Amino acid sequence: QVQLVESGGGLVQAGGSLRLSCVASGRTVSDYYMGWFRQAPGKEREFVARIRFNGGSTYYADSVKGRFTISRDNAKNTVYLQMNSLKSEDTAVYYCAARVVAANQFGYWGQGTQVTVSS
Repeated sequence: QVQLVESGGGLVQAGGSLRLSCVASGRTVSDYYMGWFRQAPGKEREFVARIRFNGGSTYYADSVKGRFTISRDNAKNTVYLQMNSLKSEDTAVYYCAARVVAANQFGYWGQGTQVTVSS
């Protein structure tokens, strides 16, 4: 069992920056992904970014490439999402997620943190 707690959401002006954090606790394994998803009002939840803790490989949704950076601190079981050049369309509830690399889906989720970008 893994518990995820994300933080760092808030209000920011378009073009601004924000950093989200997610701390994983409980039972963890050596090789796993942590990632970020988001859900805007009236929209489906969508993938944003993920990072593999062994090696640190990353993958991003096209909509955030070049603007967002995912990183991790393995010792702290923490993942970060640095969001730069924010746009109004980035407004959403952002969710942290985790899964074993060998698994097919993300199985652990945080409670979400609201990010609002004003135009």
